[in-house]
Amino acid sequence: MSERNKLLLMIGVFLGAYYLPIEQGRVQGAILEAFTMLKDYAREHVLLCLVPAFFIAGAISVFVRQDAVMRYLGAGANKVVAYGVASVSGTILAVCSCTVLPLFSGIYRRGAGLGPATAFLYSGPAINVLAIIMTARILGLELGVARALGAVVFSIVIGVLMGWIFRAEEAQRAAAMPETEIEEPKRRPWQDITYYAAMVAFLVFANWGNPQTTEGVFAMIFRIKWWLAGLSLITVLWTTFNWFGSEERTDWLDSSWFFAKQVFPLLIGGVLVAGFLTGRAGTDAGIIPDSWIQGLVGGNSLQSNLIASVAGAFMYFATLTEVPILQGLIGSGMGKGPALALLLAGPALSLPSMIVIRQVMGTVKMLTYVSLVIIMATITGLAYGAMF
Repeated sequence: MSERNKLLLMIGVFLGAYYLPIEQGRVQGAILEAFTMLKDYAREHVLLCLVPAFFIAGAISVFVRQDAVMRYLGAGANKVVAYGVASVSGTILAVCSCTVLPLFSGIYRRGAGLGPATAFLYSGPAINVLAIIMTARILGLELGVARALGAVVFSIVIGVLMGWIFRAEEAQRAAAMPETEIEEPKRRPWQDITYYAAMVAFLVFANWGNPQTTEGVFAMIFRIKWWLAGLSLITVLWTTFNWFGSEERTDWLDSSWFFAKQVFPLLIGGVLVAGFLTGRAGTDAGIIPDSWIQGLVGGNSLQSNLIASVAGAFMYFATLTEVPILQGLIGSGMGKGPALALLLAGPALSLPSMIVIRQVMGTVKMLTYVSLVIIMATITGLAYGAMF
């Protein structure tokens, strides 16, 4: 940050503090809500979501061979393979918009092309199988199918567009990267697969949401989630100390710490700002009243779909919380089109995630990515509302 921008930031903070109408009840409630949201975030997402994600990102950065990343996700990789791998990888993880960030940063730093990396960035929180099933059960089959199809198409189209828009910069970035030599594998392929599968399994099972039903596979997994998560953690620890040397483990910890330093402070600041502005979804405790949003997303106009997309993009949704929140909004008069627009934009974006994405790939690319998500969600919602 330049000295001029630092001065402007200091002036902005001073003016904001000087004129803050702290005596108003709404402002006091919004400040309290910001720290309440931060408390909830710390309790529900840091230990079981972010911390495992930091370790997985560190492992990707240290243990995944760069020639493998370049072969499957690099700028010169086969496009069908690259976007297929990115979308499927994100689908398997099924994480929230903040937890996916260190993983995205890890593969991007390791040499993945911008297009496949952003496809992965969108697909992780957006293509959540359990959330899609809950959407179909609670909000209707049509909306569930539309969400599933829209999310899959979005992840690929947004990735392709990002790669095409910034193709010149990506070509320079690829040319500037050192030549990747084919590294000699230090372990057998099945050992690497077991190691990464165990880490991902812990992340998935530890955060497995309640499916709101007592029957079916998802309910059965929910009942034994901690046994599965514990088994996964034991596997990670055993493989770490038996298959990796002390120097590799040190590099892994150093890389994980790098991602934690890069991402965590920005997320904390973003959560505080999001809590102050909009509050936790469904609480109507932020400085912006929920009634303003609800009054603007009825019907199926371009305006209502755009507002739903923008509101969803800036709000923070914990995994699976968007479905019951939307159920209440639809009951208050929200149109089907805006509902789908919010479902496609909300889980994949949040104000905290935007701050971190900007840090990883720059302001212009972050704004382009956010704009593509909002525009595509708006158009899709408008079309869906017109058909149904």
